[in-house]
Amino acid sequence: MGYIYKAAVIGGGTMGGGIAQVISFSGLPVIIKDINQDMVDKGIEAARQVYASRVSKGKMTQNEMDQKMMLISGTTTYEGFDDVDLVIEAVTERMDIKKAVFKELDEVCPASCILTSNTSALSISELGAATKRPDKVIGMHFFNPAPVMKLVEIIPGLETSEDTINDVMEFTSGLRKMPVRVEECAGFLVNRLLMPFFNEAVFAAQEGAASLREIDKAVTDRGMPMGPFFLADMLGVDVCYHVQHILHEEYGTRMAPAKLIDKLYAAKRWGAKTGAGFYVQDGTQDEAFAEKAIAEVQAETGIKGTSFSFERLILPMINEAAYALQEKVASPNDIDIAMMAGAGMADKSGPKGPLALADEMGLDVVVAKLEELQAELGERFRPAPLLKRKVRAGHLGVKTRKGFKEYSGELETV
Repeated sequence: MGYIYKAAVIGGGTMGGGIAQVISFSGLPVIIKDINQDMVDKGIEAARQVYASRVSKGKMTQNEMDQKMMLISGTTTYEGFDDVDLVIEAVTERMDIKKAVFKELDEVCPASCILTSNTSALSISELGAATKRPDKVIGMHFFNPAPVMKLVEIIPGLETSEDTINDVMEFTSGLRKMPVRVEECAGFLVNRLLMPFFNEAVFAAQEGAASLREIDKAVTDRGMPMGPFFLADMLGVDVCYHVQHILHEEYGTRMAPAKLIDKLYAAKRWGAKTGAGFYVQDGTQDEAFAEKAIAEVQAETGIKGTSFSFERLILPMINEAAYALQEKVASPNDIDIAMMAGAGMADKSGPKGPLALADEMGLDVVVAKLEELQAELGERFRPAPLLKRKVRAGHLGVKTRKGFKEYSGELETV
């Protein structure tokens, strides 16, 4: 892992503890730092639970677990940070808090130390600007749960050096994770592509195109691991709300949030964490809430009875993938790999990313369907310029052996 021999995680709790477990599993010592001992203990316990599960399944011995746990230490100060080589910040998703942490880290860590953030949407360049070492600041976005999910998005800021990028890519590979380099943009890659899919599902529900359960079933019937509403309840409706609004602010009309999610957020129906979201989790809250909220939205907008299809949900994701490719946010293969590893994207034949799916559908078919939906439902379906350019060039996907990717016979060539 290059010169990285000792790491630290800022922020205890489940995510911080999970990241610390991943680092210790690779054989490196790691410090968990938080503002109070309870949070530090929670982080260490989260790591312990991951190891305990491995022991109970016979994947490691108690002695091996004890040795790994000895690599994890905790502190409420910056004691031990004078020789750390890499720090992963995993505190509350608020820029003011993160900048304060980065200023402190800049003071206490060695000049050679790389400072990374586990943010899922905030600006890495802005965090770098809060330090005297913007060349050593980079995004390192783990997915929850960190010990299980393989993908880590690596996001350089405007001033991040190539040495820092290379060191962090190598470090991530050494953690037995899958690093994907993503150019900085709102939502980075996975959230940027996943949210239009989720947001369109919410539009379909609020317009009475199909029920929540019908929409979730349509998605799982096509091979995806879970439906959008079940997923939102698990991730947190509040998290989805905040990310969708960040994307809307950055990208405009095509990311405008559906009103139903605003109603759930205002009612603090934030998913499993609050006992109810789109669905009721514990049986004690009003199961008719979503239906009542949908009726309110229809009264406000006057829009109801629109058409439903799986394509209505998946095409916004494909379209956003085309925008991301057009902006050189990531390569075609990395876009597909990230969506398979970070969002579990698949069809009935197995894991499949949005660009491969579009090539199979035919890019001419994708553009035609987007234009139909644009006429019916609005500007958010306007096809990305790159999609239309490829169709004009005759790059239609698998059927012409060239689309987002190139094909030879039945085999894809990279």
